[in-house]
This record gives sequence, C-alpha cells and structure tokens, in this order.
Amino acid sequence: MAGQVLQVEKHIFQKFDEELSELIDKLLEMGGLVEKQVNDAVRSLVESDTELASAVSVNEEQVDDMDVEIDRSCVRLIAMRQPTASDLRLILGVSKSVQDLERIGDEAHKIARLTLSLAEEPHVHANVGRSKINHLADYVIDKLRQILDAYGRLDADLTVKIARTDKVIDEEYQAALREMVTYMMEDPRSISSALDVMWALRSLERVGDHVENLAEHLIYTVKGVDVRHSTLKELKRQVKKT
Repeated sequence: MAGQVLQVEKHIFQKFDEELSELIDKLLEMGGLVEKQVNDAVRSLVESDTELASAVSVNEEQVDDMDVEIDRSCVRLIAMRQPTASDLRLILGVSKSVQDLERIGDEAHKIARLTLSLAEEPHVHANVGRSKINHLADYVIDKLRQILDAYGRLDADLTVKIARTDKVIDEEYQAALREMVTYMMEDPRSISSALDVMWALRSLERVGDHVENLAEHLIYTVKGVDVRHSTLKELKRQVKKT
C-alpha cells in the first residue's frame, strides 16, 4: 500500500515538473515570436516594406493570444498544484515576464504602424534616421535574444550582465534624438519624417526597458531576490551571496 502511495506521489511530482517545463517552453515560444516582431517591424520601417508591416500587425493578435493562454496556465498551476516556494517563484516570474513580452509586442506594432503611415507621405525623406534605428534595434534585439537564452537555461548569472543595460540604451537613444533635432533645424522639410523616426526610437527604448524587467524577473525566479531598485553593484552582490 505504501509503495502504491509513493508511486502516485512520484507520478504527481513528475507531471507537475512537466507542466512547469511546458510553461517555460511556451514563454520561450512567445519570446521568439516577439523577437521576430521587433525585427520585422524595424526592417519594415527601414526598408519601407508595407507588406511586412501589415504582417507584424496581424501577428500582434497571436502575441495577445499567447499572453492570455500562458497567464491562464499560471493561474491554473497555482490553484491546482499549490506549488512550493521555488516553484511558485517560477510561475510568478513567468506570469510577469509574459506581460513584458506582450508590451514589447505592442511596441513592435507601433513601429509597424509608423511604416504604414509613412507610406502615405511621399514627401518623406526616406533616409533620415534609418541608421540610428538600425543601430539601436540591433542592440536591443541582441539583449532580448540573450535574456531568452538565459530563460531557457534558468541562468541568473548570465542575466546579471543584461539587467543593467538601460544606461547604454538611454545614451544611444538620447544621441539619436539629438541627431534628429539637428536634421529638423537644418532642413525643415525633414521634420515630419524625423518625428516619426523619433517615435520609432522611443518604442525601441521602451523595448529595452522591458528587456531589463525580464532580467529582473529571472533573477527573482532563480535566486529569490528582488533587484528591481538595486544598482549594478548591489545586484551583483545580492546574486553572488544567494
């Protein structure tokens, strides 16, 4: 009889572990889609590709659906499995991370809408600010890719290197804005396109903010420490001692 009980408990724990693994897989699938959304949105803007921009807008619905699906899975696991502290942190971390991924998708959608808007303005200077958009996008997308890789391995140590990249992103963003202002001052005809570029840069800067949030969620999930208001030095110390 005792052996049967142990078998049942083992099966239950194994099933729960599988469900947690599936939760991470869903998060990574959503992350991969969101990463593609940002990449496609930027490419649509730089290359004036309205067809690609329209595809980004259509795929936004899929991002939203995944957000709802994963959040429901998190609620169900908490309600039915009554997870221990570490497993609960994992579920809550995934739930919070999904929110940030969904918002990154929203920013990609905004950039795609800019592409469609610019297509209706034949007077726009096509080359204004495109290199700045590409540069900032490459950096932000690379950081998003790194944090998703860290999630796949639940690697908090790798995440520390990503968790305080906002300063670099802010510096790049501010430099790009100054260049746009210079464009507008030198050639008033570029004002319309420069403003649109500034909105795209703003969306990429917000993507960077959400990537940093993802890093903080993963550190909390793995290490159990809240580093949201910590400096980089404090963050490293907190993670090292746990």
